[in-house]
Amino acid sequence: MAIDPYGLTGATNGTASGSNNALSQLGEDYQSFITLLTAQIQNQDPLEPMDSTAFVSQLATLTQVEQAVAQNANLEGIAAQLTSLSAISGLNLIGHSVVAPSSEVALSGGGATLGYRLGNEAQLVTMDVTDANGTILRSFYGLPGSTGSLHEVAWDGLDDAGAALPDGQYSVQLTALDLDGNTVTSQTFALAQVTGLTYDQGLAVLQLETGEAVLAGLIEEVR
Repeated sequence: MAIDPYGLTGATNGTASGSNNALSQLGEDYQSFITLLTAQIQNQDPLEPMDSTAFVSQLATLTQVEQAVAQNANLEGIAAQLTSLSAISGLNLIGHSVVAPSSEVALSGGGATLGYRLGNEAQLVTMDVTDANGTILRSFYGLPGSTGSLHEVAWDGLDDAGAALPDGQYSVQLTALDLDGNTVTSQTFALAQVTGLTYDQGLAVLQLETGEAVLAGLIEEVR
């Protein structure tokens, strides 16, 4: 869903207005409570004065709620400022290349940068580059199997036979197995240029040259 960055103002204003309405309603409840308390005090039986403990407790509760609503309004203001900063940062990424989670890679100028991260240690790691039909064009064997860090793989744009492949979009698949032959969870990455920016529920979403979309907060590196 594409949203004009300036449209974020409406979203944040809507949230802020919710806090304002809550404060307004709380003020009305507070005044009603004071009016009721005053009336009961004026009309109480002097020989059997009412127990004020319950009223004091309710008054304390109202005060706590008032403070909570006011604090929430402050947090919403901070969130609105952070959203605006995110919008500016996202716009600055257009035209730059980023390393982001992706199963696609754009081969350009005879080269491309791939990458992967493993969820656990792996004994065997293989990366395959395929075409649109799923045909394996290039395989990388014996890749590092350590967990945690982002492993980078440089592709020279050649297939397994050493022939240069045309520029275009290709798919990336990773196979990672542990000592017992079980599949290790993994995530592939690719270096791609940012071509556009949209917003989804206030979150910056980067449009990549591969046609994929990725949250700005998930990018690993800007180049």
